[in-house]
Amino acid sequence: MKPIVQISLDLTNIDEALQTAAMAMRAGVDWLEAGTPLILAEGLHGVRKLREAFPGIPIVADLKTMDGGYLEAEMMAKAGATHVVVMARAHEETIKCVVNAGRDFGIKVMGDNLGCEDMVAAAKWLEELGCDYVIHHIGYDERRGIAARGLRMPSPLDQLREVVNAVKIPVQAVGGLTLEQAIQCPEYGAPLVVLGAPLTIDGDSFKTAGGDLESSLRLICEKIHSYIIQ
Repeated sequence: MKPIVQISLDLTNIDEALQTAAMAMRAGVDWLEAGTPLILAEGLHGVRKLREAFPGIPIVADLKTMDGGYLEAEMMAKAGATHVVVMARAHEETIKCVVNAGRDFGIKVMGDNLGCEDMVAAAKWLEELGCDYVIHHIGYDERRGIAARGLRMPSPLDQLREVVNAVKIPVQAVGGLTLEQAIQCPEYGAPLVVLGAPLTIDGDSFKTAGGDLESSLRLICEKIHSYIIQ
């Protein structure tokens, strides 16, 4: 598949999220993500507002579902989401419920391997259970906590090639990537590139980062879209 640029709206205010999304669309971003902070702050209302403002644009609802999988996926689908996220650490039945809801309501399921001891095996398992995409994810707290102990901060790039080679479904790498690393993800065979905290969103305050983001995003999108995934 051709590379896709997704912006993670990790904001806590729907108005700011809508403004950031509009800027991202002008710059060439393909998918919008209702980030977990936005869903916590605005819930279904936030997803509906994004859908009203951007008809026809894929919207990922980063629910990080751990239980009640069918209902959560159903609610987000009816609000306008096209993709939902379920955690690999959830029970197998929860993942199956989300997958079933995805089929029933015509949305795609992204399985997230955050916190798994064997992240490659988790990616394979998510694919076997019917997920449409794998999110290879090193968590915010995990990264910062390990770095605070004076140890090397883990990166999704550490095992990205292994994850990509282990599954047939598209892979997305998330978690503390620099701008340069995010742009390089297609070179690892991961075509779904996420731009968000701390690239276009201030990761500590969860507000839009400063600077001329639109011009920067346009150049980033052009670079990512130029890759050819083998």
